[in-house]
Amino acid sequence: MVFPFSSVFDFAVEMKEEYEIFRKSVRAFAEKEIEPLVKEIERTNTIPPALLKKAAEQGYLGLGIPETYDGQGTDMMYSTLFVEEVSRICPAFTVATLVGVLFTYPVMVYGTEEQKRKYLPPIARGEKFAAHATTEPGAGTDVAGIETTAKRKNGGWEINGRKYFISGADKADYFIVLARTSPPPSRKERHKGLSFFIVERGTPGFRVGEKIEVIGIRGSHPCEVILDNVYVPEENMVGEEGQGFKIAMDTYDHGRIGVAAQAVGVAQACLEKALQYSLQRRVFERPLIYFQAVQFHVSEMLTMLEGARLMLYWATTLANKNRPEAVMAASMAKLYATEVAEKAALKAITVHGGVGVATDGMVERFLRDSQVFKIYEGANDIQKLVILRQMMKTAFGMDVD
Repeated sequence: MVFPFSSVFDFAVEMKEEYEIFRKSVRAFAEKEIEPLVKEIERTNTIPPALLKKAAEQGYLGLGIPETYDGQGTDMMYSTLFVEEVSRICPAFTVATLVGVLFTYPVMVYGTEEQKRKYLPPIARGEKFAAHATTEPGAGTDVAGIETTAKRKNGGWEINGRKYFISGADKADYFIVLARTSPPPSRKERHKGLSFFIVERGTPGFRVGEKIEVIGIRGSHPCEVILDNVYVPEENMVGEEGQGFKIAMDTYDHGRIGVAAQAVGVAQACLEKALQYSLQRRVFERPLIYFQAVQFHVSEMLTMLEGARLMLYWATTLANKNRPEAVMAASMAKLYATEVAEKAALKAITVHGGVGVATDGMVERFLRDSQVFKIYEGANDIQKLVILRQMMKTAFGMDVD
């Protein structure tokens, strides 16, 4: 019984030699270029621009973007491995480098050829950065509840509203903004009448507001974005008018795999640091690893980690095949992996003792990061709803509100 899936083949994880070669190159880059700067990044809450330039030179900013638009032409497994390996060192760096995917994905899938040729190449080359602006002070999980409006004016659209918790907004040159272009037909159809627009930094009436300090992912803080009578031409609409909710959901379904990869990377780091410390730290004339309590912590961390990793690679494999089951798998991977990251961080802190709670011990930061993982790209309780609804749709063809 493989309910709600149809076959044991649905659980296949497909890998190839090129993936491993790429993974090793990313690990080497992260250890050589990023790791020496982690304390500085944590202290200043900023990713050095020179580090982003080095990532661009390696082609990491073009992952997932077709070669036609100066990208690497890679599938999703490359992005998953990149995020996992870099998050093992510095999760914030993956946000800084790949938050643009929330812009490039809807443009690639729903945008016009003119939009693709204008915006994708400079992002792929690392010359420009992009952000995704949907969340508002009163609308996060409830995307249909946004209050930003776009009204027709002079052959284009005038946008007014305020966005909040927008990752990468401080350095983004391009923004994809969700706004209401028509009132919903009814309360049950609030998701209708939403549309996406591309807004460039420097457009009159558009500005990035205050930075929002959060407990984790230091180095990539979110910001507020204000749109005051911002005019954009008709050609800046992404996709069809009124299809914004559909585009947003599709984008987030893919983005959740990236969050799961961040969580797996952090869980890996917690395991490695706990094991290394327990081998070096001596108490009662013996290394910590000789004590059963510590052995149990390390064993449990490894078991949870590999379970999360397999779920991550499985969801990525389904996404690579464009399988509809990928939506449910991505939510399952995000839900499980982020909770594993939290548990692994707590166990790593326990093994480290006093060093684990010291802010310069570089262990407690993973617990802080895990709390952010559990919230963005859809809070974990929302993932449970997505999983249930997708299960009912897959198994019985039922839509459950």
